[in-house]
Amino acid sequence: MSAVERRPVVTAGVEAVPVGELPPVGRVPSHMHAQVVRPDRYGDPATAFAPELVPTPPIGPDEVLIAVMAAGINYNNVWAARGYPVDQVAVRRKRGETEDFHVGGSDASGIVYAVGEDVTGVEVGQHVVTHPGWWEADDPWVREGRDPMIANSARIYGYDTNYGSFGQFTRVQAHQVLPKAEHLSWAEAAAPTLVGTTAYRMLHGFAGNTVEPGDVVLVWGGSGGLGTQAIQLARLAGATPVAVVSDPDRGAYAEKFGAAGWINRREFDHWGIPPLVDDKAGQKQWTGQARAFGKRIWDIVGERKDPAIVFEHPGAATIPTSIFVCRPGGMVVICAGTTGYDAMVDLRYHWTRQKRLQGSHGTNDAQATAYNDLVRDRKIDPVLGRTIAFDQIGAAHAAMGRGEDVFGNISALVGSAAPDAGRA
Repeated sequence: MSAVERRPVVTAGVEAVPVGELPPVGRVPSHMHAQVVRPDRYGDPATAFAPELVPTPPIGPDEVLIAVMAAGINYNNVWAARGYPVDQVAVRRKRGETEDFHVGGSDASGIVYAVGEDVTGVEVGQHVVTHPGWWEADDPWVREGRDPMIANSARIYGYDTNYGSFGQFTRVQAHQVLPKAEHLSWAEAAAPTLVGTTAYRMLHGFAGNTVEPGDVVLVWGGSGGLGTQAIQLARLAGATPVAVVSDPDRGAYAEKFGAAGWINRREFDHWGIPPLVDDKAGQKQWTGQARAFGKRIWDIVGERKDPAIVFEHPGAATIPTSIFVCRPGGMVVICAGTTGYDAMVDLRYHWTRQKRLQGSHGTNDAQATAYNDLVRDRKIDPVLGRTIAFDQIGAAHAAMGRGEDVFGNISALVGSAAPDAGRA
């Protein structure tokens, strides 16, 4: 898709173009439209986001400015809009950044409009997507050749950093820029990058517990954006993914993308912190429910085979069960805590059976490239559940926070005027 050939509108020294349009490639307006979160609006995402005209961000020597065609919606900006558990604006002000607002968005598809003087391999006019891993190149951890996503400077673009994809232009580090899959629309290409690279790292990133052919992988939230990516990646590796969902429609959706079957979590009531060990009756009841849940996995896979990997993100409500059903020597890998952060682990099932509880966050360049190559090769479907307009970004985050958007990924149109635009 080529840029709309129009000059920016100039008013009292401020130039900008309407949402859904672009200036000529390479011409950067002084200001841009963005969906902005400010501290005095923290709370319900439906009202925390508001459209504003803000300065287009400058770029540094190793950075790239991208005209955003579409932006993916993720749970991280539900948290940003609430200002909890981290007030991102306050954190950045302490680091010396001057902006008193947050422009979120951790997934973008778009067109390169400017590159920093030290950038190589990225050119103005390229059609690209971004990955969410951000870090400082001179971080000692990074300079030692270690995984940069574990470095002290590591951040998630568009959550920990400002000027994410919910503006007409987004600022990224050059290493975050990846080629867009030509067969995808702008909306499709923007939809899966954060959840897809997150899922790839969770399944392939931890030596000793990477997904292998024949493994059973239990995927919580199997119908959502993260879950549908995990299911496809597990199936592609030769594993058997089993989805956990909350109703049959969501189970059927997970099966469309490769789940061997699904478990309705509403058929069980043992969620949250289990009874204390000295509560024998309570422990017996809880263990009975957990065993029944585990038996459902066996029924789906057709043999008494426990998950080698449990793909977690709910957290507090589900961690005890995840640890319980994980096979000896297996791994529960978690990237969030949407039901709460104060998870409880019964260490009896943890140390004696030598299970691994592994945190996972973001992606490094190698993992992002590997995932993007699978998308470009048409081996992974981005699972675009729906496309929304720019002015619906706040409402979409509010619905996600309430657990209502559970069928694939969501993209918001920014520079693109049509959901199906962008395919070569």
